[in-house]
Amino acid sequence: MIHQDTIVALATPSGAGAIAVIRLSGKDAISIADSCFQSVKSEKSLTNQKTHTIHLGHIIDGNKIIDEVLVSVFKNPNSYTGENVVEISCHGSNYIQQEIIQLFLRNGCRMATAGEFTLRAFLNGKLDLSQAEAVADLISSDNEASHQIAMQQMRGGFSSEIAKLREELMNFASLIELELDFAEEDVEFADRTQFKELVERISFVLKRLIDSFAVGNVIKNGIPVAIVGEPNVGKSTLLNALLKEERAIVSEIAGTTRDTIEDEISIGGIGFRFIDTAGIRETKDVVESIGIKKTFEKIDQAQVVIFLADSNNFKDESFVHTFKIEVEKIKNKYPLKPLLIVANKVDKLNASQIELLQNDIQNVHLLSAKNGLGVDELKDKLLSFVNTGLLRNNDTIVTNSRHYDSLLKALDEVDKVRHGLESGLSGDLLAIDIRQALYYFGEITGEITNDDLLGNIFANFCIGK
Repeated sequence: MIHQDTIVALATPSGAGAIAVIRLSGKDAISIADSCFQSVKSEKSLTNQKTHTIHLGHIIDGNKIIDEVLVSVFKNPNSYTGENVVEISCHGSNYIQQEIIQLFLRNGCRMATAGEFTLRAFLNGKLDLSQAEAVADLISSDNEASHQIAMQQMRGGFSSEIAKLREELMNFASLIELELDFAEEDVEFADRTQFKELVERISFVLKRLIDSFAVGNVIKNGIPVAIVGEPNVGKSTLLNALLKEERAIVSEIAGTTRDTIEDEISIGGIGFRFIDTAGIRETKDVVESIGIKKTFEKIDQAQVVIFLADSNNFKDESFVHTFKIEVEKIKNKYPLKPLLIVANKVDKLNASQIELLQNDIQNVHLLSAKNGLGVDELKDKLLSFVNTGLLRNNDTIVTNSRHYDSLLKALDEVDKVRHGLESGLSGDLLAIDIRQALYYFGEITGEITNDDLLGNIFANFCIGK
């Protein structure tokens, strides 16, 4: 994929604002910008200016002044894309933005496609493929943890780890290939003991990276938490308390929530998406029945379930018995999902009633959503379900499903190499598995790629990046 033309796009979000940034990239970016720019303090053209300089002036269309702007000049190869780049900071009027972009289109530019600036950065060797993908993750990061992981990947933390493994494996691969040239002389250039140690180490690192995806996927996409229970136990009040805003309608009338309500907050830098569901009960109301059906669908999708009950109901022994049965049903149906049993409205209980409740229901969490009592402790419990140790240790965490798939395939090939070494497989057969492992390593960083793969990756970017 070779791009020789000059592209232009709005680099800031569309819509009116204080300022907007319009970006150009390509061989003629500076000369095209210069043809539409009139400096305030200097008659020098932009083409004669040093790289990484900013110039005040006007964007002009013939004798018409469109706007007073600041123009930043970046000359190849010292730019984001590795090409000549110009960024124009103009006033954020929709009219001004479109006038400037249309002016450049008439003067030789083409509208950039989604992610094309970053695609050019990859094609010109400014970023490898995993770093380029991290740019999109960084833009979409909405909590501390996802931002931290994206920054680490964009700085090359993941890439360097993969590149080191690939280089070491490639060194041994070249020795194996060399042996094939001297097959008739029966010589070994690759020390099989050292090679086996290398394969074991690569396998260990790959397994660690693969295991980290469980955490990385959660951090990237947030943890869906379903709040379920009977009507009028305070599910909507709890959602509002967690979000610290009146997100859901709260009423004394049972069955107020007819549909699921979702919102997301950050707890300890991790995104949690809370789902307030319709109360589970027998009903003849058609609309409420649909809501209850959706409740069970949301439990299926959730990674954590909060089973909320009204603590006042636990005074009734028959309720306690029924409640325990319902808890067991959920545990049996979703054995791998963490289940938090929460008793709400404890502000209406005295000390002896609270003690009795704790004795009846094991590991129950007590709170009053209305008064905020126990809400912070509930957040701490939710955070405990995430292995934040990997973050604290600044370990490499895999968040991209494409990388995860390539790592699984690479591990499979490395395991084949290990089995081949243990069984004394010939060098030519070992070389086949080694080449395949190297192929999957290369897929991650972009040494091996194709137009379809790049198209799929960069289609998810925003235009202007």
